Amino acid sequence: MTVYFPEQDPGAIAQALAARPQGRLVACLCAAWCGTCETYQEAFTSLAARFSGDCFVWIDIETHADRLGDLDIDNFPTVLVQPAAGGRPQFYGTLLPHIEVLERMLARGAAMPVAAGAEVPEVLDWLAQGAGDGLDSH
Repeated sequence: MTVYFPEQDPGAIAQALAARPQGRLVACLCAAWCGTCETYQEAFTSLAARFSGDCFVWIDIETHADRLGDLDIDNFPTVLVQPAAGGRPQFYGTLLPHIEVLERMLARGAAMPVAAGAEVPEVLDWLAQGAGDGLDSH
């Protein structure tokens, strides 16, 4: 399994989400300038290979700032885990930059409460619609 990038793979993301209605969207929101993110991306890619039933997406918050709106992320990596079919996120927040934390969370499959008042980005519909909804094409 691969990690998808909205600016490169909009159609593939939409297809992957549609093909995995029982799976999850696992989105990492990071920034190109972040050294922690750069290191985490390699581990995130390895993890995607172990969870082939899920759709892993790497979202650069600056590349897609127009799509993410006023989303304010202070710490990286920030991860969103949501059922691919939609519904409440199972997790949204900053994780320690150790892939084992995300791996254990995904293996357990249990939802972790999203902090009250947390501004959860609306990315599932955007990604599921593919290039038809304003995805950047750099």
